[in-house]
Amino acid sequence: MTGGSRGIGRAIAKALLDAGARVAITGRAADALTDAETALAAGDRLLTVQMDVGKDADVTKAVAQTVERFGGLDILINNAGIGVFTTIAEMTTEQWASVIETNLTGVFYCCRAAIPELKRRGGGYIINVSSLAGKNWFVNGGAYCASKAGLNAFTDILMQEVRYDNIKVTNVAPGSVYTGFANNPIAGEDWKLHGEDIAQTVLDLLAQHPRSLPSVVEMRPSRPKKK
Repeated sequence: MTGGSRGIGRAIAKALLDAGARVAITGRAADALTDAETALAAGDRLLTVQMDVGKDADVTKAVAQTVERFGGLDILINNAGIGVFTTIAEMTTEQWASVIETNLTGVFYCCRAAIPELKRRGGGYIINVSSLAGKNWFVNGGAYCASKAGLNAFTDILMQEVRYDNIKVTNVAPGSVYTGFANNPIAGEDWKLHGEDIAQTVLDLLAQHPRSLPSVVEMRPSRPKKK
């Protein structure tokens, strides 16, 4: 799972580990991965890999390490994401590229590397964590919204391409989540979804009967803050 060292990703990793799975998590920051490894305390059932999803070579190595450690790959969860929020006129080329490379191109790299391994196992599951921002656009969200809209399209196409290989693909699109994403303060924001809510949805998806494929799951706070 990408972006597994904190926030939504760590919550999903914990839920999977609690369910008995063996889990590999990736992240760019070594200290965050070390902290996650300590907090999750899963011994040899947890593999942490430092990598940048925007670098194809990093992704290839991470998939290879996971397969070597656990003997195969059954589930890929693309959760890594960043946000830069400013006007399009003021956004730098580097800011635009970093968001698109992480939120969209990185998912392409991960899926392309994982699909052959899933096929070797006779099938599997790919879950892409998108956002309601992929359809509900807002000012100052040019790069972020574009990356998630692209991810929505990519995920739907991928679902159609690999379904007859017994590979399920689901787009999970949360709204506001209580994680401090993009350095936003979380104090007083407990009305938002929590990472554990997303994790429960992932477990529910994995428990679906093989004939059932919820291709898109949109999640919203049940009682959003009134404007």
